[in-house]
Amino acid sequence: MSEDFLRTVESGVLTITIARPQRMNAFGVRAAWDLARFISEADADPGIRVVIITGEGKAFCTGADLAGEAAEPQEALDAVNAYVRAIVAASIPVIAKVNGPCAGMAVGLALAADLTFVADTAYFLLPFVGIGLVPDAGTTALVPAAIGRTRAMGMALLGERVYGPEALAAGMVTAVRPAEELDGAVAAAAAKLASGPREAIAATKRAMNASTLAGLDDALRRETDDQVVLLQTDDHKEGVAAMLGKRAARFAD
Repeated sequence: MSEDFLRTVESGVLTITIARPQRMNAFGVRAAWDLARFISEADADPGIRVVIITGEGKAFCTGADLAGEAAEPQEALDAVNAYVRAIVAASIPVIAKVNGPCAGMAVGLALAADLTFVADTAYFLLPFVGIGLVPDAGTTALVPAAIGRTRAMGMALLGERVYGPEALAAGMVTAVRPAEELDGAVAAAAAKLASGPREAIAATKRAMNASTLAGLDDALRRETDDQVVLLQTDDHKEGVAAMLGKRAARFAD
């Protein structure tokens, strides 16, 4: 049992809640492996028809816990890639219920899902360049697949927040609801999927992903190769120090 997640099952719907509200639901390598395992186990369980992933408290997930457990770069990226691959490969639908801020690797988590429901006050953020890194968790494929190269490049290079209504207008998410209506909207979608034709849903998911995410594995490998190098740079160390110190970064010329 992972202390980083809560899991409940009701009427064939597994809800996985990231339960680290004290860290705005940022999590580390062990939790990333756990999440991948939970999704794969759910997919293999004939009693589970839908998975919902959400966050406890005010945030969905703010990415990697930079002040948490230490890990080798390759292992950390392998763990993140594992849950992205598990979501996309699962035959059952996965719904992301983005109840609050969604940043860093969590953007990959939210957009790898088959349906993404978002609170109107929630936002998406790719902060990687600001800490001397390349976007990872498949976001170099998932974000452009959702909103196109131009908008995706703006998100990645400028690191600006994209709030729920703007994300909906850009085609990034399935639906946006007032925060107090989000649970009901997700529950209704999950119930419809749970009572639907399992094989047809699985085939539809495979076909859609084959058409739009054929380059995902290449993107994950490319992100990993670049990130392993960038994680060792002085620019990354400065970016993290500046972020934790709540100051402007001073990158090398």
